[in-house]
Amino acid sequence: MGLKFGIHLMEGISTQAVNANTPILDIETGKPYVENGRQWAARDIGLTHKTCAWMPHGFMSVNTDIGAGRAFLRSLYRQYADWGVDFVKVDCIFGTDYSPEEVITVSQNQLILPLQLLRELDRPIVLSISPGTEVTVPLAENISEHVNMYRITGDDWDNWKDVSSHFTVSSAFSAANKIGAAGLRGKSWPDLDMLPFGWLTDPGVNQGPHRPCNLTFDEQKAQMTLWSMAKSPLMYGGDLRHLDNSTFGIITNPTLLKINYYSKNNMEFHYVYGETSSNTIHSGHLSSRYPVNLTKHDGMVVGLTSCTNGQANGWFVFPQDGKSDHICRIYETENGKNVSFCLGKTKPLLASDDDIMEKEEDQTKFHLAVADINDSCLDASASRRRTASEVKLPMFSRCKWHAKQMWELNDKGNLVSSYSRLCATVESSKEAVGITGARAWIATGSKGEIYLAFFNLDSVSRKITATISDLEKVLGTAFVRKHSCSCSEVWSGRNLGLLEEEISAAVNPHGCVVFELMC
Repeated sequence: MGLKFGIHLMEGISTQAVNANTPILDIETGKPYVENGRQWAARDIGLTHKTCAWMPHGFMSVNTDIGAGRAFLRSLYRQYADWGVDFVKVDCIFGTDYSPEEVITVSQNQLILPLQLLRELDRPIVLSISPGTEVTVPLAENISEHVNMYRITGDDWDNWKDVSSHFTVSSAFSAANKIGAAGLRGKSWPDLDMLPFGWLTDPGVNQGPHRPCNLTFDEQKAQMTLWSMAKSPLMYGGDLRHLDNSTFGIITNPTLLKINYYSKNNMEFHYVYGETSSNTIHSGHLSSRYPVNLTKHDGMVVGLTSCTNGQANGWFVFPQDGKSDHICRIYETENGKNVSFCLGKTKPLLASDDDIMEKEEDQTKFHLAVADINDSCLDASASRRRTASEVKLPMFSRCKWHAKQMWELNDKGNLVSSYSRLCATVESSKEAVGITGARAWIATGSKGEIYLAFFNLDSVSRKITATISDLEKVLGTAFVRKHSCSCSEVWSGRNLGLLEEEISAAVNPHGCVVFELMC
């Protein structure tokens, strides 16, 4: 059938294995792993204070600083190779569930498998990682080289809000040159999630499929087009046993597949004009950072990013006479006075003997709370999976001994999460507005083609226009050699002949058009 063998895994080790204290396999001897004169088992490597935030009773992180932890992961991936696995997706390991130690260890383990074993495989294992929520560009800086693909949004389902939420984040990763950047044994690709077309089930439902896709035909074409222009891995999320002709036509469009596989210079094109405006719609729009919103507080939101990001600096302790200290960050100056965002600092709850960390380490960690919420502490990751467009509600939950609620302030002014080792930022909640209007992407082909896609994110039809001179401004004379272009529209197959000066089209609500140009 031409299908590949892929498996979906959770990060770390299962709670069941830890509870049973299962021995760890040494793949070199075929016996339980021995180091320093003793056998090692699951309880020795499982980090019980660092369970998956949205599946806390199922899986926990592995201590990769010790040989037994690395031996466990090595034995897993040797087993997958022996099974003939082509593709491994590891979940709850990226985004706010960031676990770079395991990603890098897994990546290296695949590389240090004996060369003889790798030669026996007729294809390498593709390594994909996935978050529970969104991902920022800085998070990918130190991880993309160790994987083949990495999810950059929450789960994408068949509703327009989920689809439209991908425009900003895909543009940010393109602007950061992450499309096709160096990766494991080759290149790596930002992953926009599966295409939820055809016959589907519902989020969180373990039965089905039982219903058709809720996206309109125009919305499905728009999603396929964005995924192709952004060179996202194309993973079909419907039931292949019940594949209708319309869906089949969308996911097998030869030009879109050619764009996805062969095109270069893939980026958002900002010089497009709406029906009633002569101004560039996206002037000043692009941001290289896509926030992971955690909680709202007085019009502000807390996000997580790489600690090397300068926007993570500036946190400080604000003493309160007779009360718990506050952890604050100045976010603006108003009438000559600094305005700060603050959360209350509280001591963490005592844990059981099995869960207590080193005493010296405990003294540096604390919970964060707000004064009007009793016994509620700030979480660094969602307690359940979220869709790509879901509104980010305040993430406070009952205070507990768990790494996702543990924070520390370092001497650089970083507020660091013990769960992910990411650092907190603060920004205005006004940035998290709905995505509407006109958007456009461009790419180039191997024979000098220019691909230009118009997207209408509004609920009414819109005329969208771009000029050939603006194409030249972005792509240069190597692709735009004259101010007239032969043009065809990809989805309709219409030959539009020779276009002078500008390209224009009326685009349906939530729809798109894709032009193939030779200039």
